[in-house]
Amino acid sequence: MTAPARAEFTAPTLPSFDSVEDERLHRKQRLAAAFRLFALYGYDEGVAGHITARDPEKPDHFWVNPFGMYFGHIRASDLILVNHEGDVVEGDRPVNAAAFTIHSQVHNARPDVVAAAHAHSPAGKAWSSLGRGLDPITQDACAFFEDQSLLDDYTGVVVDLEEGRRIGERLGSNKGIILRNHGLLTVGGSVDEAAWWFISMDRCCQAQLAAEAAGTPVLIDEDAAMSTYNIVGNKYAGWFSFQPLYERIVRDQPDLLE
Repeated sequence: MTAPARAEFTAPTLPSFDSVEDERLHRKQRLAAAFRLFALYGYDEGVAGHITARDPEKPDHFWVNPFGMYFGHIRASDLILVNHEGDVVEGDRPVNAAAFTIHSQVHNARPDVVAAAHAHSPAGKAWSSLGRGLDPITQDACAFFEDQSLLDDYTGVVVDLEEGRRIGERLGSNKGIILRNHGLLTVGGSVDEAAWWFISMDRCCQAQLAAEAAGTPVLIDEDAAMSTYNIVGNKYAGWFSFQPLYERIVRDQPDLLE
């Protein structure tokens, strides 16, 4: 008796675009989807939180959520375009001052970054108050092994450009940073990647908080953590992990594409 043939799986490839307009629309739709997902996961906190996507034509401009608009209502057409001087050049609503201060400096410090995500998620806030990086206590946490930074002080709401520059500098070449007494910020070469790293990092914070409340977690040794990182922490893994979430939110809330 022959074994049943297994269906072949072809891994999806990162998208390519015929025009800058197509790429811009793609980024804006992914950005709107990320906001809807953040609302779904409870990352909204009043007017706090922002995700940005660098414009494909104007690298010193980024798309961001309008100040004061609920994450769960954002459509692609609601996003505003802001330059690195803080001017809204497309859209009729204001930009969050902290969003401009942080994201303009992160985008400036990291030309390789397309998107950056920051929100006041409960687990991320709780973990940030400890002033520590995440430990490699789970397979998922290994995605951030030697790829995270810590800003180890808190100076207030980030409205000063110098503080934004400091965040960008402290982030370095890493995919995420823990802002002490504040929360998390993640970046990526696509909106998909930045949003997924935020979701994953927040869940890792939640897992470590729970593990330490129950006892003393056993750390994964460095060699195993690094080999795991190479599989679950690379750029493609970040982009690919977002795809099922995107499909889910678009199916449930297709108006976000408008």
